[in-house]
Amino acid sequence: MKCTQCPSEDTKVIESRDANEGESIRRRRACPDCGYRFTTYERIERPQLIVIKNNGVRELFNRDKLLAGLYRACEKTPVTSLQLEQLVSDIEKEIYACGDQEVHTTKLGEMIMSRLAVLNEVAYVRFASVYRRFKDIAGFEKELLQIRKGKVVQPVD
Repeated sequence: MKCTQCPSEDTKVIESRDANEGESIRRRRACPDCGYRFTTYERIERPQLIVIKNNGVRELFNRDKLLAGLYRACEKTPVTSLQLEQLVSDIEKEIYACGDQEVHTTKLGEMIMSRLAVLNEVAYVRFASVYRRFKDIAGFEKELLQIRKGKVVQPVD
């Protein structure tokens, strides 16, 4: 591997270890010419996931877009960035485990909401309000009643 600091094309691996629960390998490298040390990651290249929106439009799954929506839903709650990263990783693993390269937004939304309901009720209601497009207070009340009963409401189409 090429050194990032000098033109040398020969670096040595000085340490390797598993990262991301065995999903990748972290390698520490050193350049024999300039002595610079840096880290690289090796991971399995998976096929791109496609998200099918309600209007039929297909777009690439965007982990950052999903995280941004979750961060908004979790503002001023005790949910940590690490918990949200883990939530998104779990969802990605579940989608890949199904063997499909395409997922509908309805399935993706339900996967997110089932995990948020366990993680934080306030974040769940915030996310649900956008995802389910509540039109009035009755929608919120119905969702809150179901949370109190310990049930997650299925979407109304």
